[in-house]
This record gives sequence, structure tokens and C-alpha cells, in this order.
Amino acid sequence: MHAQDLLAQRFETQRGQLRAVAYRMLGSLSEAEDAVQETWLRLAGHDTSEVANLPGWLTTVVSRICLDMLRARATRREDPLDLLAELGDTAYDSDPEQEAVLIDSVGRALLVVLDRLGPDERVAFVLHDLFALPFDQIAPIVGRTPATTKKLASRARQRVRGETTPGLAVQRPVVEAFLTAARGGDLAALLAVLAPDVVRIADPAALPAGIAAVVAGATEVAKETVLLQRRSRVAALAVVDGAIGILVAPRGRLLLALVVTVRDDRIAAYEVIADPARLRALEIAVPA
Repeated sequence: MHAQDLLAQRFETQRGQLRAVAYRMLGSLSEAEDAVQETWLRLAGHDTSEVANLPGWLTTVVSRICLDMLRARATRREDPLDLLAELGDTAYDSDPEQEAVLIDSVGRALLVVLDRLGPDERVAFVLHDLFALPFDQIAPIVGRTPATTKKLASRARQRVRGETTPGLAVQRPVVEAFLTAARGGDLAALLAVLAPDVVRIADPAALPAGIAAVVAGATEVAKETVLLQRRSRVAALAVVDGAIGILVAPRGRLLLALVVTVRDDRIAAYEVIADPARLRALEIAVPA
């Protein structure tokens, strides 16, 4: 067999792992595939005779490619309203099958939080905390010392986990029940988890035409939730400003956030935030 064919075979055995690394760094399946393809092109044009550890070499290359892509992306941040315009009527539909599998494996809330990290923090965190690479191997990729790289990962970890807030264990099953009922369009289950005098407030950009910015009463809020059921298909629990809330994040990119108030084991109120400046100001973490 030709040497290039053998090299291609060896690369294919690593493709899945490389795509997993790239997806967690980039949060986009198409960009992850581009990064993996660029890694192959660099491998094909490289003298591999002195490469003792091909998987390690490939991970380093794809990580550097992803880091460059993240740094370039940081100069052209996309607002949620841009995403809504890009996806149009499909914005709240379930993610494409292959991407949905990847999102499930990572966690939608984690992808949102990762997207808020700086490029170097994200690479250091992903490689160390998600793929167990030692800091002395990560340091050359981000161009830092091992000690500084460890600090990058530590800062990222703090942002991913957030602060432990009293009451999260009580809030979580209530908000989880609401999200489950919303996904199923289950009116009875929604009425069971909503307080009778629940109030829903929303940014105008979060609402279809003709829906009021403020809706009160369990029946009206439950009916609206069933009407907007598609949103729940791309939603996930998260810690939002210190309480359990919900993120609506098609393809792992934050579009809406629900800030939820739980009282007496029911949802007493929630606010739907869509304004880009307000979304950026939210403290978001992954629930433990």
C-alpha cells in the first residue's frame, strides 16, 4: 500500500477524537469539520518520519487550528438577533441529527458557557478538564508557561461551575419539571408546576408578534408555553444569575435565557431575556 494511503488510514482512526476535541473548542459542527480537514492537509504535507506520537501530534495541530479560529471569531462576535435572522423559521427547531448527538454528549449549557470564555481559557480548559492533557503539553499550544496555562484552566473552571448558591437543589427539580412539561406540550403538568398567580415577563424581541410582554396566571402562561413548545426542544437547565434557569440555545448558541423564581415548590415568575446586552450581562454556569 502507498505510504500516503497508510497515513490516511492512520488519520481516519483519529478523526472521531479530533472532531470531538474541535467541537468542544468551537461549538460548531461545520467549523469542527473544517478544523479536522485542515489538520489532515497539514499532516499530508508534513514529514512524519520523526513523529513518535501521531495522536498527540494531531491533537496539538487541531488545537492550534481551533485556537486561531477562536481568536478570529472573537473579533466578529455574533449577537443572538443575528443568529435568529440566520436560522429564520428553523431557529427553534431541534438541532440537525449529527449535531444534536454532539450537543448531547457535551451539554447545551456547557457549550454556552464555553462560548463566553476567552480563546486561550477555552483551549486550556477543554484540553485539560475534558481530555485530561497535562499542562506542560497544553502550554506550547497557547504560548504560555505551564503555570500560566494552569491558571487559565482554573479561571475557566470557576466560570463553568459558578458559585454554589443555597437553594439550587430545591429549585432544580421544579424548573426541570417545567422544562419537561414544556417539551411535551403537557398542559396539565405545566399547571401543576406553575403557581396560580405566576407572571411571565419578556423582552419584546423574545416574542412572536401579537404576544403581550407580560402574561399573568397559570392558565394563560401554560397555554403560551404549549404554543411556543418548539423553543423547549433546544433548551437546557443552567445556573442563571445564581438560580436555576433555562437557556434556549440552538446549536449551542445562546438565543434566550429564562430567569426563574421558584417559591413554595412552584414557579412564581420568570423573565425571558433576549436583548443581547442583557444576555451578555448574565452570569451563567453549568448546574452541578
